Amino acid sequence: MFILDQQNSIASQLLAEIRDVKVQNDPLRFRENMRKIGTLLAYEISKKLNYKSETIQTPLTNTEVKVLDEDIVIISILRAALPFSQGFQDLFEKANFGFIGAARKPHLSDVEVEIDLDYLATPNLNNKTVILVDPMLATGKSMLKSIDQLLKNGIPKIIHIACTIAAPEGVRYLEEHLNTPYDLWSCAVDEKLNEKYYIVPGLGDAGDLAFGEKI
Repeated sequence: MFILDQQNSIASQLLAEIRDVKVQNDPLRFRENMRKIGTLLAYEISKKLNYKSETIQTPLTNTEVKVLDEDIVIISILRAALPFSQGFQDLFEKANFGFIGAARKPHLSDVEVEIDLDYLATPNLNNKTVILVDPMLATGKSMLKSIDQLLKNGIPKIIHIACTIAAPEGVRYLEEHLNTPYDLWSCAVDEKLNEKYYIVPGLGDAGDLAFGEKI
């Protein structure tokens, strides 16, 4: 597992701003910060991908260079992942894309979290490098259910799970239940989930902060 804020970088400043209630009241700034964080995490993922050598012509001579040798599919979990995933799209500009609609079901009790998955659109995923993007990894249940659905469209070579903030409970849940090859990338791992299964200290509802409160 890779955790971005274990080393000092500009990502720490961006994470501070998306958490800060004094800054969160500006949806444009929130979206832009999420996009920038996505680009930084995408760069870290890029270090683990495969490259090949090619010869190109510069104005002075031929030279050998390294270019990306991966068939990448970026999959966003709607709606909260859209600004975050834009950073991945900016970096991996030749990638294909997919989308999943996953949300917590309304429930009268906080004892158990149920996930409603009502939309799936992806290309064929056989032997692809999938980057599955969701800003918050809380219980891990929506992530696991999303991956189960994705596998209906092919078996990826590997799945890179990318999130902004993770809860230790969600990390453990994936370790215990996810059998598909995967790497987990997060900008931060927070303290815990509260009794309502929200990440603490967290940042609130990323979808609402980016696009306005839903009814």
